[in-house]
Amino acid sequence: MPYRRAVSEEIRWGVIGPGRIAENVMADFAHVPGARPVAVASRSADRAAAFARRHGLERAHGSYAEILADPDVDVLYVATPHPQHHAVALAGIDAGKALLVEKAFTATTEGAREVVERARDRGVFVMEAMWTRFQPAVVRLRELVADGAIGEVRSVQADLGVARDYDPADRLFAHELGGGALLDVGVYVVSFAQMVLGAPDTVTATGSLFPTGVDAEAALLLGYADGRSATLTSSLRYPTPGQARVFGTAGWIDVLPRFHHPRTIVLHRAGADPEEITLPPLGTGYSHELAEVTECLRAGRTESAVMPLADTLAVQSVLGRAADQLGVRFREDPHVLD
Repeated sequence: MPYRRAVSEEIRWGVIGPGRIAENVMADFAHVPGARPVAVASRSADRAAAFARRHGLERAHGSYAEILADPDVDVLYVATPHPQHHAVALAGIDAGKALLVEKAFTATTEGAREVVERARDRGVFVMEAMWTRFQPAVVRLRELVADGAIGEVRSVQADLGVARDYDPADRLFAHELGGGALLDVGVYVVSFAQMVLGAPDTVTATGSLFPTGVDAEAALLLGYADGRSATLTSSLRYPTPGQARVFGTAGWIDVLPRFHHPRTIVLHRAGADPEEITLPPLGTGYSHELAEVTECLRAGRTESAVMPLADTLAVQSVLGRAADQLGVRFREDPHVLD
């Protein structure tokens, strides 16, 4: 059944996949009124128990199936490796659990489409955990663009790269775990461009692969029928500033590093001095997406207006087209719940 809860009641959260990102997210629940984390699940009972102790959770489940069956969990934060999102999300939707699914949303475009179709069919809330869209500085950027502060937007530039020592056993480089630059950091630059420009008509990608068959670096050119464009860079092979720029016919906006969770943007208008706008996040920045999900559930919504499922599908399509051009073939993991 779809999630339904009285607006005055708290929203009870469960975590699937107690890894690094889940550890970072947990502290921000303290900044979200009406949200209470209560349970965690791992395929290792010991790992789940340790996570629950560290974060004061009531219950630790030694399998994903157990938390799906937990009647006292309203929404699940899915923080497993990318190829596991698909099966876990489908099972969560079937169990009537609302979902916040880490980016990249799935490993494949078809996997994302299936999750979205199931969520809409069942009337269950699902949102991609793209925290960038909820950062106060990015919210202000979108307001400025919508108000015409830089005229008609024509182009976006964004880069996000880190230098990582190659280790075929590490998740970042493992094909079966959805490793590579595109799904790990490329999703940020693509999502940012899609947020500003919408879905592109053409995708052109170039890059290189690690020996495990995942992409080490990727440069993307997104093209639009009316001549707009986005030039995007992602890498696990070399570091980049992590900056974004939005260009319009009457100026531009710089999103200072690192753009995927910025504190400061700089508005450059033609004929005016640059205007620096600093809007720090609450907590470490995850609080804003947690608040969005919590508020949507209390209001009975099945999608977020800030991070709608149509945008997630558009981003996954770009990632999939780029991966195809680079020769990377990701697969969803159907056995994660076995």
